[in-house]
Amino acid sequence: MKHFIYKTLDELRRAGEETGAQHVRFTESPDEVRRVLARPVSVGAFTVGNSIAIQPMEGCDGKLEGRPDELTWRRYERFARGGAKLIWFEATAVRADGRANTRQLWITRDNVADFAKLLARMRAVHREHCGNDGDLLMPIQLTHSGRFSVPRRAIAYHNPHIDRKTGTPADYPVISDDELERLEDDYVRAAGLAMEAGFQAVDIKAVHGYLISELLGAKTRAGRYGGPLENRVRLIRNIIGKLRAAFGNRLLIAVRMNAFDGVPFHRDPATGVGLPCDFETPYPYGWGVDPADPLREDLTEVKQVIAWFRESGVALLNISLGSPYYNPHVGRPFEKPDEGNYEQPEHPLAGVDRHFRIAGELQRAFPDLPMVGSGYSWLQKYAIHAGAHNIATGDIRFFGVGRGALAYPDFARDALEKGELDERRCCKTLTFCTYLMRQKNHPLGQFPTGCPPFDKEGYGEVIKLARHAVGQTLPPAKKE
Repeated sequence: MKHFIYKTLDELRRAGEETGAQHVRFTESPDEVRRVLARPVSVGAFTVGNSIAIQPMEGCDGKLEGRPDELTWRRYERFARGGAKLIWFEATAVRADGRANTRQLWITRDNVADFAKLLARMRAVHREHCGNDGDLLMPIQLTHSGRFSVPRRAIAYHNPHIDRKTGTPADYPVISDDELERLEDDYVRAAGLAMEAGFQAVDIKAVHGYLISELLGAKTRAGRYGGPLENRVRLIRNIIGKLRAAFGNRLLIAVRMNAFDGVPFHRDPATGVGLPCDFETPYPYGWGVDPADPLREDLTEVKQVIAWFRESGVALLNISLGSPYYNPHVGRPFEKPDEGNYEQPEHPLAGVDRHFRIAGELQRAFPDLPMVGSGYSWLQKYAIHAGAHNIATGDIRFFGVGRGALAYPDFARDALEKGELDERRCCKTLTFCTYLMRQKNHPLGQFPTGCPPFDKEGYGEVIKLARHAVGQTLPPAKKE
């Protein structure tokens, strides 16, 4: 079903009213859009040059030993010249067994120089095209993929609904407290390497069902890292404390955090539409969910954890929702599902509204802690109008774009110079990027991901090979 049928901003505004998306509002004037998005934002002692962020988008295109490869360089050079002043560097593993795919970036002593060269190149490109890189902030997102690690998953606890969705046996061992404690030091080592490479900020990734995110909802886990809220947040608080002890104020600390997990959805075989799992109430799992109705949020614990983060010196938050593995419509409202997945169980505007409602409530609760908002890409050329409205009303401090930046890496320049976007270049949320991310029939174990419809030069041939490889074997990889 085609949802995005709007030819004017008024049509989209009326659709929001009709669907009950009361938090999806817009700044209409191009001049006002330009003015608001051009606002600098104070992040700790740093001043970011405008209010536009590129979200951390994994390219799945590194080398097997974790180094950035050719497509990685190309993608970040395109972002660097695009005009956004907050470029959130993608998920980078802190150790080998924490990678979500064989080509996920992984920072090590052996490859830190490669990261330094890429960062230096980004700054040079940004200076050339934007005039100044002194107000450009690039946090690197440090991660352990937990349940979604390859080849060995590491689960924080057993949620039977997620176990069924992810094919996790009920007797699969849970990661031990001792291993989690050792992992804290892996994050500190990776952060030290990131500083050596030239990164000024690190993000402790706590979103989308990866390890730290899953721990936040581990209410049924026993031991030091489960059960009461203080235990569930222990890992990330310990990491933050150790980073402060090791690096003081030389390193800016950020967190990208889920504020609402939701429940797993599956595809109705009769209709193709997404259906929620047959959950029990009170729901004993998850993070940011209302136990009486886990399809809705309860932000009580989320706000307490943000307060603790602020006390420990976290200077920047990035708010997201859901998991792309088991309820993708929650985090990424889409027009078309990735192949084999379910159709939207709600109007995508309801998903956008959920993002704006939750992020807005959190930003207003902590006005002195700048936050990045998500969920904008489905709005296509009108995303900047929504971002400007949310910033102007204090509902967020940064307008963040993820998938849309793969399709249109210089969207920020057009937003700042024209106050409008080129409709022909905007992401249509057709999930080609997700399709590529799910393809493993590649000699290196993973196809790179990007936007084939709007970046044919980079990914046109890639998707042809991915289509061809389904059920087939590609020729051996060339030596690198």
